[in-house]
Amino acid sequence: MFTLPQEESRAPAPCPSPASTQDLDSNYGDGLERERSRKPDWKLPELCDSTTMLSPDSSYLSSRGRVIKWFWDSAEEGYRTYHMDEYDEDKNPSGIINLGTSENKLCFDLLSRRLSQSDMLQVEPSLLQYPDWRGHPFLREEVARFLSFYCKSPAPLKPENVVVLNGCASLFSALATVLCEVGEAFLIPAPYYGAITQHVYLYGNVRLVCVYLDSEVTGLDTRPFQLTVEKLETALQRANSEGVKVKGLILINPHNPLGDIYSPGELRDYLEFAKRHELHVMVDEVYMLSVFEKSAAYRSVLSLEGLPDPQRTHVMWATSKDFGMSGLRFGTLYTENRDVATAVASLCRYHGLSGLVQYQMAQLLRDRDWINQVYLPENHARLKAAHSYVAGELRALGIPFLSRGAGFFIWVDLRKFLPEATFKEETLLWRRFLDNKVLLSCGKTFECKEPGWFRLVFSDKAHRLCLGMRRVRQVLEGTSQVAEEPPSCQTEEPRSRHREM
Repeated sequence: MFTLPQEESRAPAPCPSPASTQDLDSNYGDGLERERSRKPDWKLPELCDSTTMLSPDSSYLSSRGRVIKWFWDSAEEGYRTYHMDEYDEDKNPSGIINLGTSENKLCFDLLSRRLSQSDMLQVEPSLLQYPDWRGHPFLREEVARFLSFYCKSPAPLKPENVVVLNGCASLFSALATVLCEVGEAFLIPAPYYGAITQHVYLYGNVRLVCVYLDSEVTGLDTRPFQLTVEKLETALQRANSEGVKVKGLILINPHNPLGDIYSPGELRDYLEFAKRHELHVMVDEVYMLSVFEKSAAYRSVLSLEGLPDPQRTHVMWATSKDFGMSGLRFGTLYTENRDVATAVASLCRYHGLSGLVQYQMAQLLRDRDWINQVYLPENHARLKAAHSYVAGELRALGIPFLSRGAGFFIWVDLRKFLPEATFKEETLLWRRFLDNKVLLSCGKTFECKEPGWFRLVFSDKAHRLCLGMRRVRQVLEGTSQVAEEPPSCQTEEPRSRHREM
């Protein structure tokens, strides 16, 4: 999450503050959660001083261009540093280990073999010509069948309600642009995947109103960082009182960075809330096939019988996470609202997929035998083993964490390592990790209001995980040094399982 610049006038902006947490169990990552009743600060701090705004390197840009550049400059420091000093086992063993980017690097061997097979290599004239901007009909038919099966929809989903774009970032941007007027807003539970701020703002000038969650469990809550309808109502009322027009609600399920999985009852409650207030609901299900614990019991919103407001419910999915193809750029929207589908399809002129990629995606999605018998079982086993290794390392360090058995990351509580409970200290700890060649994502990036939470990505090969966790340990134990050779480690699934919540 990034604080939006003053130049763009008033809008909801986050104002995190430290919150105390009690009884957080370091073995299981249990925590406490409650909604803080405080009035958010909608006023935006300045983008930068006038000297910076008018500096020679930005004087060629429009005001929009300067804002866009500001997002890049303020958000990309860690990743620019990483790409200049990326770890390589042979060429750069003292380089930076990336435990910050949510990518699945565990199944390249499986994907490489499947994508190299002869049925993936067809080239025909129609694939080299302008397609239907919604996507080639053969692809939309496969997407509808794929989602019907894996989302367990009560009735077959319709190809005419499918639109394909080059990733979920484009979907967020397109939906925000066609659903909202300039300056309107979406509700979003926080912490959340911070890049959504840019996705909805840079083209559509749409804002986010945070529904702040914290780690203290009070009242009727049953888990840390729990979203409830009462918290949604409170955030909506505050926004309305400040003159902010809220047009929709964003839900991420399974959640990034918490790993939470919403139950069918919770999903229906959130959708009923949205219907009462005539809000659109954008549901990001990009991790739906990355639930590696069977007990997690994930359900897609498309599995619900009788959506409360199907014309305002829009579901996104992509291959970037579930199939480890973040570089291929394939995302899809399913919506019963034909006007929304048509408007988003118009923007596919700028966010479309090449015909060759569309053909490959159709071939992949229709290969149910490979997906069910080869890819998903092996992917889940590798995710589970990697998760178990990192969870064991965290327990050995006495570090509390949350993890629900879904996604590629663990939400880690490092608050006890902050001299003071401030975001300044959180940033200093983040820099110490980076200086010692391990990249993590700090809580402020996800608009967490409690300083000291970090997202740690575990979906990587064993030798990189071992070296990364060794460097994490060295930073936290105050023995920081770059280790060129990883220790031997064991990433097999342990016999005992950490408790689910």
